[in-house]
Amino acid sequence: MIYQPRIKKKQHSAVLYDWIGTLVLSIIVVSIILTFFVRVVVVDGPSMMDTLQDGDVLIMSQFNYKPKVGDIVIISRNYENDVLYQETSSKSVIIKRIIAVEGQTVDIDTEAGIVYVDGKAIDEPYIKDPTTVNRGTEYPLYVGKGEVFVMGDNRLVSLDSRSSEVGLIDSKYILGKAMVRLFPISEAGSIY
Repeated sequence: MIYQPRIKKKQHSAVLYDWIGTLVLSIIVVSIILTFFVRVVVVDGPSMMDTLQDGDVLIMSQFNYKPKVGDIVIISRNYENDVLYQETSSKSVIIKRIIAVEGQTVDIDTEAGIVYVDGKAIDEPYIKDPTTVNRGTEYPLYVGKGEVFVMGDNRLVSLDSRSSEVGLIDSKYILGKAMVRLFPISEAGSIY
């Protein structure tokens, strides 16, 4: 009977060490995933309405990302052109949609509100209003190597590649692609 409490004490210690080991391992795995594979991002501002709303919480994939037309991307606030951040001074990132990638040519007919890529009108069911605002860029505009042309879905308010002060975005500043909306729960799911 003297050994019973000692055995139980050793069993409790072993269980406690197992729990602590599992917790530490879990924290390490989650940290690696959040550092190298995904990131949580909060939408701040109206430039992507109606696709994304102010306050939406997104999961961004940053693992081995290559820019593609139509992707909603998260761009680092460390972009060389500080003008881009006048509309987003409190944010560390901005969120825009890729309209064209390297080697493509963009043209915008602001009277008709139509965006052309490589001479073909693109289908944009996601935009809030037609693209009737030119922010000083000369068209047609060729997208150079390692660059992308981005716009917000809310074309009337978005400060983006249409602005001669912002222009094309170097792909190295793209942190990743928005994949899933987590919040609000009623809108949770994949993002197009």
